[in-house]
Amino acid sequence: MLCQNCRKREATVNRVETVGGKSCSQHLCAICANELFGDFENEVANAMLSGLFDGFEPEDKVCPGCGMTFTEYERSGLLGCPSCYDYFNEELLPYIARIQGKTVHVGKGGGVYTSEHDLRLKLSSLQNAMEQALSRGDYAEAGRINEHMNALKKRNTGARRW
Repeated sequence: MLCQNCRKREATVNRVETVGGKSCSQHLCAICANELFGDFENEVANAMLSGLFDGFEPEDKVCPGCGMTFTEYERSGLLGCPSCYDYFNEELLPYIARIQGKTVHVGKGGGVYTSEHDLRLKLSSLQNAMEQALSRGDYAEAGRINEHMNALKKRNTGARRW
């Protein structure tokens, strides 16, 4: 169908207007539609949208340790102090997940305890869990935790004694 205005180009815009209960439609090409109605519609849309957002400024979080805002981090990619990691934790997690693939530190071995320090931390955590289970009287759980600790020691210690 040809444009009803210029009668040269293919009509790609169908404009329907209802006036006095009667509908009137126009089939226009994009160029004619923009010439006839584009500026008016853009001005009306912009006026409506600006009315919705006038005076609305999203509040930027500010680190209490160094005064850095999250917007500054997004621009520079650098945090200002160690407190930023805790204060912006929720906002940083998606960035960390995208870069690292995970948001939990598992060490170089991906869960295999590659250093004695990592193994000691895991054993300490398991020891605390076992003590809590014993204090609750959950001896079955304490036994499972103890077996897990012994398996870790056996697999990772070799000749070392704990």
